[in-house]
Amino acid sequence: MTQQPISPALVSTFAPGGTLRASINLGNPILAHRDPSSGEPAGVSVDLAREFGRRLGVPVELVAFERAALSVDAVRAERADIGFFAVDPARSEGLRFTAPYVLIEGSYLVPEQATITENDQVDREGTRISVGAGSAYDLFLTREIRHAEVVRLVGAPRALAALRSGEVEVAAGIRQLLEAEAAREEGVRLLPGRFMVIQQAMGVPAGRGAAAQELLASFVEEMKADGFVADALKRHGVEGASVAPAA
Repeated sequence: MTQQPISPALVSTFAPGGTLRASINLGNPILAHRDPSSGEPAGVSVDLAREFGRRLGVPVELVAFERAALSVDAVRAERADIGFFAVDPARSEGLRFTAPYVLIEGSYLVPEQATITENDQVDREGTRISVGAGSAYDLFLTREIRHAEVVRLVGAPRALAALRSGEVEVAAGIRQLLEAEAAREEGVRLLPGRFMVIQQAMGVPAGRGAAAQELLASFVEEMKADGFVADALKRHGVEGASVAPAA
């Protein structure tokens, strides 16, 4: 596919300082992690950020965060120029999203001896659900849970530790992360299926305007269509995620 030239005005819109600052959420291991040898961020979102910077013809600065909420805030406050987020209505203020490029399942983890066997049994009085504060599944459960208590903790590791210590009856999170926790040692099990599908998209500060959103959206669609996203998932050994359909 022939790449259309990007106007200098749009390049300046995305990188007003001459460098594209990409907000990277290391709290989502499906999309980003620290390279064990270099310590630098790596993963699908990093690959997309660097490719978009290449299209713009500017260097890329990776601004890494350990939690999704911090990554979102950085873009909303224009301390970063683009970011990689789960689409959620609660995040719409101050941001402009593309269509999703990856779909990730959100699941529940429970103690091995728990009587809960299905997702629809979780939302009951007396059940406490731990989540990473500000994560996509926190926002979703805040809207959807009617009877159980949502316990918001700082980061996924703390939410998982709360389940093992007995502070909560259920932990919610990214299915791949919960599968790894269940495999790490005995005592917990994953409920079958999923309670939500997390739609991972790219975003820009709302003040950058509709033209910037349209360019980023078209970039995402091209990355899905030409196999870039699929190749990145495979290259980084990602399981439990799929390329989102065309918008």
